[in-house]
Amino acid sequence: MTDAEAAAGAEPLIQRLYAPVRMLLREVAKFGIVGALAFVIDVGLFNLLLYFGPLEGKPLTAKIVSVAVATTFAYFGNRFWTFRHRGRTNMGREYLLFFLLNGVAMLISVGCLWFSHYVLKLETPLADNISANVVGLALGTLFRFWSYRKWVFPAIPEGADAEEELAERDASSLI
Repeated sequence: MTDAEAAAGAEPLIQRLYAPVRMLLREVAKFGIVGALAFVIDVGLFNLLLYFGPLEGKPLTAKIVSVAVATTFAYFGNRFWTFRHRGRTNMGREYLLFFLLNGVAMLISVGCLWFSHYVLKLETPLADNISANVVGLALGTLFRFWSYRKWVFPAIPEGADAEEELAERDASSLI
């Protein structure tokens, strides 16, 4: 075997090994874009409703509405773009799980804020923002990406029984 033949045989191996990494990198990039747009929607709509709209003087209501709209956008962006190649289950189940997992991610962020503010006694505005909006947001985002891939948009099972397995996952996750 010549060096050229060995190199030609190694190329498909490298491509097969790199393919899952390339897919993961694409998902991460798309997930980041959808998340960034959802963040802009959340902040923009919050400010629009609170300072220029019908919810003036009602910051909690404005935030609930802006988060609900941004989360709905993120769900559809992730379902039909980021994870479009992954398995599909019942849309209602996916949407509910998506909201629940976002709630867990929010608790992660709030937990980071609680720990730094009340346990470590780092009580400055800068410390609060770093713990909630840097550390908490980063950990929450990692959790969201992992949990969406695992439970909301599962991998497509291989084989002839793929549809049946996805249906079983759908039914068992509602119990």
